[in-house]
Amino acid sequence: METIMTRKDRIMAELKGISDKDERLKAIIEYGKNMPNLPAELKIDPFLVKGCISRAWLVPQIQGERLRFMADSEAMIVKGIIALLLQVYNDSTPQEIQSLAPDFLAEAGITELLSMNRRNGLRNVLAMIQTYADRMSSPA
Repeated sequence: METIMTRKDRIMAELKGISDKDERLKAIIEYGKNMPNLPAELKIDPFLVKGCISRAWLVPQIQGERLRFMADSEAMIVKGIIALLLQVYNDSTPQEIQSLAPDFLAEAGITELLSMNRRNGLRNVLAMIQTYADRMSSPA
C-alpha cells in the first residue's frame, strides 16, 4: 500500500508537470468529474464544509486503523480540489494525516488559481480532515 507521502509526491509531480495555469485548472476539474457523486442521504449538515461559497460535503469512514473519505461539491473546481485531497489522504492512518503539512497544494501551484473565498474553503476542508484524524486517534 502506498504511503501518504508517496501519494502526495505523485500528485505534486503530476500537477507541477502542467505548466499552463488553464491546463492545470482543467486537470483539477477532471479529477472532480472522476470522483463519484455523494449519495443524497449523506449531503447533510454534519458533513457540510463550513465557509465554502458553494456547498461541499466531507464524509469520513473508518476502515480498520485507516480513514477514508467520500465527498462532493456543487462546484466542479471545489469537487476537483477535494478529489485531489482525497487521493492523498484516503487510506491513511490518523497519525499519517496529522504528520502531513497541508501546504502541498500551494507548492503545486493550486492555491494561486483560487479566489480568496475558495482558499478559505480549502482550509476548512483540510481542517475537517485533520479534525476527523484527531478524533480517531484520541482515546474514547
